[in-house]
Amino acid sequence: MSVQQLSDLIRFARHNSPFYRNLYASLPPHVDRLTDLPVVDQQEFWAANTLHDSRVLTGPLSEATVYKTGGTTGSPKFSVYTRDEWRTFVTSFGQGLVDTGLRPGHRVADLFYAGELYASFLFVLDSLAHAPVENVRLPIGGGAPLETTIPTLRDLAAQVLAGTPTTLCRLAEEVVSTGARLDSVELLFFGGEALFDDQRRLLATAFPRAEARSVGYASVDAGLLGRPVPGPDARVHRAFTPYSVVEILDDSTDEPVTEPGRPGRVVVTSLFRRLMPIIRYPAGDRAEWTGTGPGHFRILGRAEEGVRVGPVSLYTQDAQDAVTAADTAGHVVGMQLVVRRWDGRDGLVLRLATAPGDSGHGREQLAGAVITELETVRPLYPESVRAGFVHPLSVEWARHRDLALNPRSGKLVRVLDERPTA
Repeated sequence: MSVQQLSDLIRFARHNSPFYRNLYASLPPHVDRLTDLPVVDQQEFWAANTLHDSRVLTGPLSEATVYKTGGTTGSPKFSVYTRDEWRTFVTSFGQGLVDTGLRPGHRVADLFYAGELYASFLFVLDSLAHAPVENVRLPIGGGAPLETTIPTLRDLAAQVLAGTPTTLCRLAEEVVSTGARLDSVELLFFGGEALFDDQRRLLATAFPRAEARSVGYASVDAGLLGRPVPGPDARVHRAFTPYSVVEILDDSTDEPVTEPGRPGRVVVTSLFRRLMPIIRYPAGDRAEWTGTGPGHFRILGRAEEGVRVGPVSLYTQDAQDAVTAADTAGHVVGMQLVVRRWDGRDGLVLRLATAPGDSGHGREQLAGAVITELETVRPLYPESVRAGFVHPLSVEWARHRDLALNPRSGKLVRVLDERPTA
């Protein structure tokens, strides 16, 4: 598996990627430390990484697999991997599956989603195929009807179920309501979302012999992020050394955080990707070092670049664009995304601030227009509402002084995650 020296990767990216050449234009000719490099701006990165004539890629798109990553329907984002890069990706992740509990001979049902250029189903299936222990793979998929999934799991005596918490809970709810028995299930590998206490209770009811554990921490854009650390806290991971470097940076200064227990945003550098270099790229999450082992960190939730509400990913820019399109009169002067959890489901609240002296006239119509705009560009959200996975979008009105600020910098906090994480 190909791993590059950091100095070689930086030199290669500067020479072959117009985006990184421009980003590093003011730096000395020879740079070999991450802290000497600027952090990638996600918006600029994706504006440059267009499907045609990408300024991020280091060569022509002639041998690769293309996957879709988060973003709006109008501006889809794509990540590419060469076959060698993908092999390194899944082989490294497969090694981490042993940390999370995969044992020789385990029968593993892949319940992640496939198709439409999404990577999770193929990624998990390939990771299992490249894991260092033998296993039996059951490629069922998250979109299969529950009335066929449950008999398949029973007939094939599946011991491990791998999927998002939303998918696993939907299956668990069906198991409980129908009285079905899946006594062979002993492990639940979850990924893509946080797992909450109420979800754990539902899973324990449906699968009383099973333990829920993280399948690992990765994304199709950022690549390898963290392999599970065995223990009681499923949020704790460690970097996939030597294939990636994980940094935690201060929210205000972007200085590296070194002490345990101090939250910051996760930034990753991939040392095995050359076609689409990932160098000091914000993963979209916040974390803290635990101090319990070398490189051990605890995932704390989404950073301001994006937010995950149930199975739906949204970017703050998505919401900002929706407000701009709907608020033609300019009533809104500030916005925060507030994620809450009640009655066993996530919900997103758009907290919109109006200017002093605003009479409040027309707020109801404006709120409806904003929600309509956001649901248009993120159709998975209303689809998830209809499926009962998340609460409907709502708007909460406030004054600008009511918006939460970073106490150290005074900057507006774009995303407030008020969910209690397990």
